[in-house]
Amino acid sequence: MLKIQCEVSATVPDRYRTTSETLSRAKRLRRDMTEAEKKLWYRIRLGQLDGHQFRKQVPVDPYILDFACLRKRLALEIDGSQHAEISKAEDERNRFLRQEGYSVVRYWNSEVMQNIDGVLLDLLGKLNSLPDRF
Repeated sequence: MLKIQCEVSATVPDRYRTTSETLSRAKRLRRDMTEAEKKLWYRIRLGQLDGHQFRKQVPVDPYILDFACLRKRLALEIDGSQHAEISKAEDERNRFLRQEGYSVVRYWNSEVMQNIDGVLLDLLGKLNSLPDRF
């Protein structure tokens, strides 16, 4: 039997590592998605949106993105009423994600639930306007 040994390089910057706490939280959020997140996920998973691949509950330590298209570096957030006003923390989060190379797109839960086709058309336009990052 062949044994493969794998080591984490000490040269990997901390900002590219994800803490076990963040990973655990992401797993829990994947399991406990909101109705709006489930509805959107059903329509974007498996490359259904013009071939664009999405992942759900993606850790970008210390944050967790609702959805991400890694090829386009697009963070897709679905916001409930608790985000009615952009708080200082939310602004800081957006700034951090932009520094990490992500474009951030937000939709309200109500938009997803009542106008999923409009959300998908808008999202597709935004995706197609971004260059591939790899």
